[in-house]
Amino acid sequence: MKRFTIPCDFGGQKAPFHIYVGEPDPTKHPLQNQAHWLSNEKGGSIPSEVMESFEKLHNIAKENGVSFEELCVYALGSAAGGGGQDSQAATGSGGGGQNSQATAG
Repeated sequence: MKRFTIPCDFGGQKAPFHIYVGEPDPTKHPLQNQAHWLSNEKGGSIPSEVMESFEKLHNIAKENGVSFEELCVYALGSAAGGGGQDSQAATGSGGGGQNSQATAG
């Protein structure tokens, strides 16, 4: 399981939030449960562009028979210029920075 830090919305305020990526159910959105929990328990939301980015990666992983978890590390690390280490999850704009965290472990 890999951890990514993404900017989430809490009543109009953006704040970093950790999401965890593993091998999701192939019939569900990979962040469905975490988005639901964040909304119900913390009053926050994962931005739609982040949800769409992870959904696209999930579809690519399924179509190509590769690990969703490893594809996220590769794709999001590449988008941030970090090669999968010490990067922030992309938000649809290719964003991310090396000062934020994605832990491989």
